Amino acid sequence: MKFLDQAKVYVRSGDGGAGSLSFRREKFIEFGGPDGGDGGRGGDVVIEAVAGLNTLIDYRYQQHFKAKTGGHGMGRNRSGARGADVILKVPAGTQVFDEDNETLICDLTEVGQRFVVAAGGNGGFGNAHFKTSTNQAPRRANPGLEGKELTLWLRLKLIADAGLVGLPNAGKSTFLAAVTAARPKIADYPFTTLHPNLGVASIDGAEFVIADIPGLIEGAHEGVGIGDRFLGHVERTRVLLHLVSAVEEDVAGAYATVRSELEAYGGGLEEKPEIVALSQVDTLDEETRSEKLAALAKVCGSTPLTLSAVSREGMTEALRALRQAIEGIKAEEADDTPDPRWTQPSSGGLNLDAFEDDDQ
Repeated sequence: MKFLDQAKVYVRSGDGGAGSLSFRREKFIEFGGPDGGDGGRGGDVVIEAVAGLNTLIDYRYQQHFKAKTGGHGMGRNRSGARGADVILKVPAGTQVFDEDNETLICDLTEVGQRFVVAAGGNGGFGNAHFKTSTNQAPRRANPGLEGKELTLWLRLKLIADAGLVGLPNAGKSTFLAAVTAARPKIADYPFTTLHPNLGVASIDGAEFVIADIPGLIEGAHEGVGIGDRFLGHVERTRVLLHLVSAVEEDVAGAYATVRSELEAYGGGLEEKPEIVALSQVDTLDEETRSEKLAALAKVCGSTPLTLSAVSREGMTEALRALRQAIEGIKAEEADDTPDPRWTQPSSGGLNLDAFEDDDQ
C-alpha cells in the first residue's frame, strides 16, 4: 500500500429539507386546517479515526464528499427524514486543517474519536408550525437551510513511542528490521527510505512502537534532499533514538547536522529525550571505535550506545534503554494528569460524588 500523509478534500453537508404547505381536505370535517410537516435536517460531514489504517491513500482517488439532503415535509404533519451523514475514516493521528492549511480544526489522536466538520442545514418549517389563533390557515412554509461547503487538508502524523533519526544510511531501517517484524527497504545508497515505516518491538515482556523516517541532510529544512516534512511523524513520539553511522569520518559533525535540522524544524523535537547510538560498529577496529565513541560522547554530552545489526551487538541494550525511557515518560504523564475528583463542574463546587467509594 502506498503511503500518503497529506490529502486535500472538498466536503459539503446536506441541505435541510423544505417544509410542506398543505391543508387537510377530508370529507365530513368542517374545519380542515394546515397539516404541512417540517423538513428533515441535512446530513453532517464527520471525520472519524478508525483502527487498521496508517495512510491517507484513500483520499488520493476520491476528494469530493457530499452528505444527503434532508427529506421534504409532507401533508398529514409528516416530517421529512434526516439526510444520511458522510463519514470520512482516517487513521489515528490525523489532523484536520482549514483551507489555508494552517488553521487546525481538530486532532484525532485516538481510535474512535469523531468530529463534525460540517453540520447539515436545518429543515424548514411546514405551515402547521405557523398556525396561530389569529391565522388559522397560514400559507407559508420555510425552505431548508443550505449545508456548509468546506475545503479541508488532512495531515497524518504517525503515533509511535520511539522515533529513529539520523543521516541517510545511518542504519535506521536496518535497526527497525532487526528488532521488529517490519520489512523496510534496505539498500546501500542514500534515501532508500522514502516514507515512514512502523514496527512493534518487544523486550522483557513489554511492547512499543518504533517509527523510522527518511534520513536528514544539511539544509533539509530548506528543501534539500527530500526535505524535513516527514519529521512530523516523530513529533508524537516520547523518545528519539539518534543513530550516527560509524562509517562517517566526522561522527561529531554528523550528529550536529541532524540536531541543527531538528532545531530548525521546531515542533518540540529538539526538546525530546534522546538516546544516541553509534551504529554499524562492526566495521571498525577497537582503536577507531574508541576514538569515534569519545568524539560522539563529547558532542552529545552523554555516553552513546554501540549498535550492530550484523553482529547483534548492543541491540538488546538499545531496546531496554528505549523501554525504560518510554515507561518513565508515561509515568510522568500519569502524574501530571489531574484527579477527576478534584475537577470543578460547570455548576461550581467539587465533584463530591467521586469520593463516595473512598468513604466506604
